[in-house]
Amino acid sequence: MLSTVVIEYTKCEDYPVTKEIFNNYYSLENGGNIYKISEDLKIQERKVMDFSASVNPLGVSKKVKAEIRKHLKYLHNYPDPEAKRLRKRLAQYHTINPETILCGNGSTELIYLLARALKPQKVLMPAPTFSEYERAVLINQKSEGISQDTKAELSTQIAYMMLEEDNGFEINPDRFIDAIRGNENSVHGKKTGLSGNPCDIAFLCNPNNPTGRLLRRDDVRRIGDAARESGCYLVVDEAFMDFCADESVINDTGINPYLIVLRSMAGFYALAGLRLGYGVFPEQLISRLKENKEPWTVNNLSQRAALVALKDKFYRNETFRLIKEEKLFFEKSFKNIGIKYFDSDANFYLLMIKNADEIYEKLKRKAILVRDCRNFKGLDNRYLRVAVKSHRENTILIKELASILQK
Repeated sequence: MLSTVVIEYTKCEDYPVTKEIFNNYYSLENGGNIYKISEDLKIQERKVMDFSASVNPLGVSKKVKAEIRKHLKYLHNYPDPEAKRLRKRLAQYHTINPETILCGNGSTELIYLLARALKPQKVLMPAPTFSEYERAVLINQKSEGISQDTKAELSTQIAYMMLEEDNGFEINPDRFIDAIRGNENSVHGKKTGLSGNPCDIAFLCNPNNPTGRLLRRDDVRRIGDAARESGCYLVVDEAFMDFCADESVINDTGINPYLIVLRSMAGFYALAGLRLGYGVFPEQLISRLKENKEPWTVNNLSQRAALVALKDKFYRNETFRLIKEEKLFFEKSFKNIGIKYFDSDANFYLLMIKNADEIYEKLKRKAILVRDCRNFKGLDNRYLRVAVKSHRENTILIKELASILQK
């Protein structure tokens, strides 16, 4: 029997983008902010053990490093604003049309670009999920120089499909489809306001961040078909899909004009510092997106690095081997020291621990950075997210967690 879906509803005209909202997102590190902790502890950045950023523990591949060194002498040239060579290679890699690909300064740039270009009025996303979807919509809602009446008329509505800890934060495809269609649900007697009105855009992070849970390809396809029938753009953020590539729907973009797929080179390829992502979009959207996109956001080195990374089969195979081994180690260790973890199809785990916020602070004082999940909608001070790193680093984390829990 399916449990009742819980949907919370926010009207963005009552949720202005203020300094407080920015503080809410960034008072807790989004992941990878080793600079702040090194400053606070007065240590070198390289001495911070960063489990908050879900980046491949192998680091950048040797072939990519060689390619970067080779092209340092060409940094006086502006980058190709169209990233034509890279888009051609991505098209070959995924067997898709290069004209449907846009590259960006990380996939996050493309999330903000979508909000800016499409100006959606009714938005759906699960919760918890990647916080930048919400932030992109809220920032786009902030309008200058228009009347209050116009603001109310244009106000964006966000519906959050609340995921439940009892079933491992799984996304129920049928309930998500109902929410896309605008079917009415209630929360403690409050109406969502979306009844009878399909959403303009729905965000689906797959595997989901921070839960690591994967929706199988057939389920995402069903959601995509329902979105097309409702005239709703479905944005499938596959930032961590390289860890389970067989479940990608990127090849379906050619047959579903309402399906958008985003990919990132940060996690699997460890190119987080070069900021490279790409998206596959319906052809009818490409011109509108380009009109709203800044030029030269993808630099020379990131374009060259991605070309080589996509060809490095040895690196891919080593990644799969290492991640598989270390996930087994983590899961066994979590059980041994009494930490509840949620099954994950990605290279990170969501942990449930009493007083997780206190554990976060204790680890931070030892230059071990994990992801405090309190600023994810739907989570609280019982949750941490940890990335899978090298065996040495993973062993240190487990040892420190065990020591803290024993006190």
